Amino acid sequence: MSRTVTVGLDGSQESRAAAEWAAREAKLRGLPLKIVHVWEPFPAAMAQAPLLGPETRQHWSERLLRESAEGLRLRHPGVEILAEQIPGGAAEVLSRAAEDSELLVLGSRPLSGIGGFMVGSVAMSVVAHATEPVVLVRAGEQAADEHELDPVGIPSAAAPFRPVVLGLDTGSPDDSVIEFAFVEAARRYTSLHVVHGWNPPPYYAYGLAADVEFQIELGRQRADALAEVLRPWRQKFPAVIVTEECRFGQAAGHLIDASHDASLVVVGRRIRRNPFGAHIGHVTHAVLHHSTVPVAVVAHG
Repeated sequence: MSRTVTVGLDGSQESRAAAEWAAREAKLRGLPLKIVHVWEPFPAAMAQAPLLGPETRQHWSERLLRESAEGLRLRHPGVEILAEQIPGGAAEVLSRAAEDSELLVLGSRPLSGIGGFMVGSVAMSVVAHATEPVVLVRAGEQAADEHELDPVGIPSAAAPFRPVVLGLDTGSPDDSVIEFAFVEAARRYTSLHVVHGWNPPPYYAYGLAADVEFQIELGRQRADALAEVLRPWRQKFPAVIVTEECRFGQAAGHLIDASHDASLVVVGRRIRRNPFGAHIGHVTHAVLHHSTVPVAVVAHG
């Protein structure tokens, strides 16, 4: 694995926002940023059409890569910028890039209206197959969006970072997901907001609404379990202030709500190798489409 932050760039607004975020992350990590542009040669029949020949398209691709790298060097002094054009299918190339990097960053674009964000088939395929962390960044994401308002109420990248949010399943917590969130919070000198959503076992569901005391007791048990999972991590990262949110209901909804006041949301994806293909999980899937801030997906066994 190469020690770089890698970003996929295709010239779209969402990929440019992803490149800016990736450059800021590379600076936080003290790592080079590698820009990858995938050049997908046209089939032979299309290559004969006017202005669509492979030479024309490759020239545009090389120019995009060169100018993007130059711009990032100007806007992010001190960050080493590498650039590479790779022929092939986008999902396959970017999946390989994820495996060869500490972190892969991709863009996603907003849907019209209030429907959320469109995670394209390429990004979804990469997220579903990558074993290294992948971050999705929204079109229009600005550095100031990740920070608190300054003392006079103006968005500013000079203000402290907003909290990092971690979605945690206490039934099967994974160290790699928890550590990633703590480290990201520590890098940003900010707090970590841990969210756990819970529902009662199916055989309790019918009587739970009427038994308020039992619901309170179940909530207390869940909160105790959350605190127990986090106890060793609090000791390992004493400088990170941790807030715990243990709420009845669907975890995805609680995480999406928490994203409004966050700089980054961290969720896990269980690696499942089976004949039915890759698996993302319904909570991670929902957060990817509706979180208002960048989302880091950390694969785990």
